[in-house]
Amino acid sequence: MEELAKQVGAFLEQKQWKLVVAESCTGGGLGESITSISGSSKWFDRGFITYSNESKIEMLGVDLAIIEQHGAVSEETVLAMAKGALMRSAARIGVAISGIAGPDGGSPEKPVGTVWIAWAGKFGYRTQLFVFKGNRTEIRQQAVDAALKGILAAGDL
Repeated sequence: MEELAKQVGAFLEQKQWKLVVAESCTGGGLGESITSISGSSKWFDRGFITYSNESKIEMLGVDLAIIEQHGAVSEETVLAMAKGALMRSAARIGVAISGIAGPDGGSPEKPVGTVWIAWAGKFGYRTQLFVFKGNRTEIRQQAVDAALKGILAAGDL
């Protein structure tokens, strides 16, 4: 993961972009992986850990109606999280993660391992649904890795 985070840093520095993250199920893991890289202050603006629905609403401006209609783990919510983080930062690209890391909380429609990730910025936005396998730690790590890889793909949008 450290190598991937270094690649993200080099990519963002080359683009002269700052990054903001909004995390739910990863609980700050994405921000930790980014800030473990020396010099990350050049390209990392800030992070929001919005684990509860209330924090998504208060800190990121996610509309309660979106959460009530689609759930916290949904394309609509994660996109609103990414856009809200972007609006509340000096960043050019925002990434948001919301999912079910388990071992509890899954359902037939949204099993444990269901994770939505959104990337948003001046380039537009992209969302992606993942269903990761493994234990809680493994699911969270896979979500962080997927979010980092998506940042590298942002230049293609």
